[in-house]
Amino acid sequence: MTSETTTAGPNPAPSGEQYEIAGHGYRAVVTEIGACLRLLQYEGRDLVVSFDRDEAMVGFRGALAAPWPNRIADGRYPVDGVAVHVPVNEPSRDCALHGLVFDRAWRLLAHARGEVVLGLRLPAGPGYPFQLDFTARYALAADGLTTTIEVCNSGAGTAPYGVCPHPYLRAGDSPLDSWTLRLPADRFLEVTPDRLLPVGVVDVAAGDGAFDFREPRVLGATEIDHAFTGIIQDSGGRATLELREADGRGVAMSFGPECPWLQVHTADLPLPGVTRLGLAVEPMTCPPDAFNSGIDLVRLAPGDTHEASWRISAL
Repeated sequence: MTSETTTAGPNPAPSGEQYEIAGHGYRAVVTEIGACLRLLQYEGRDLVVSFDRDEAMVGFRGALAAPWPNRIADGRYPVDGVAVHVPVNEPSRDCALHGLVFDRAWRLLAHARGEVVLGLRLPAGPGYPFQLDFTARYALAADGLTTTIEVCNSGAGTAPYGVCPHPYLRAGDSPLDSWTLRLPADRFLEVTPDRLLPVGVVDVAAGDGAFDFREPRVLGATEIDHAFTGIIQDSGGRATLELREADGRGVAMSFGPECPWLQVHTADLPLPGVTRLGLAVEPMTCPPDAFNSGIDLVRLAPGDTHEASWRISAL
């Protein structure tokens, strides 16, 4: 197949090698650094907010967040009753954000026309004293791009674990405020306004129902940066978020019961030219700060494996 790649040399792409896959009208590019979904199109239409091959990853677009999604408050959590510290990379909120694998070089395991598979060994370190082996598989089919993340605890000790993707979905070229959102969730996690740390779970219909998108409606000026739960699944056990333009075209993201949480963010960013360009949709295996709360936290004993997957499809 024709592959968009960056060869070694004095000026490599900031995100490393670029692995292109295509099929069924779709085209995707996955990067060596972070196994990041840099680009996804259907019949030439962007389904995610991308970044240029000559840029480093922007705003965690397309990143894989593991071994924790979202935040760890103060970059601190307990392991066997002892406080462990990971680097704080969100200093404005004093949090450790989106795990440890988004900026590492993944190795290529397989690459065909419609599929690419990357692997990474995350060695034990002072902030995360557990060794994990990751496999990330991106595969195209008629129903869209499916990403599957498998992890194995290949070290010692029981490892706390969580994972999510971080794509910014695009319904089309019109402004985000005009897009119609269907978000299948009954509850959301209230957070502190300054650090976005968990307060408590409330019904989406509470108050003015600003976050109730169980029935499709226009986003308007609503600002969201919250985790949703009480996910509404179909008869096959999957949930699907839909985002559409006025003409009915758009994008959907579906996921299974291994992700009982869904972070949604309207990308209200303090950066000129990048605010509200897309809707961040992040199926999560656990909520923010789960390393401290323990809520829905996966605990991997030595030799244990865990798998999660999600699919992005054109509408």
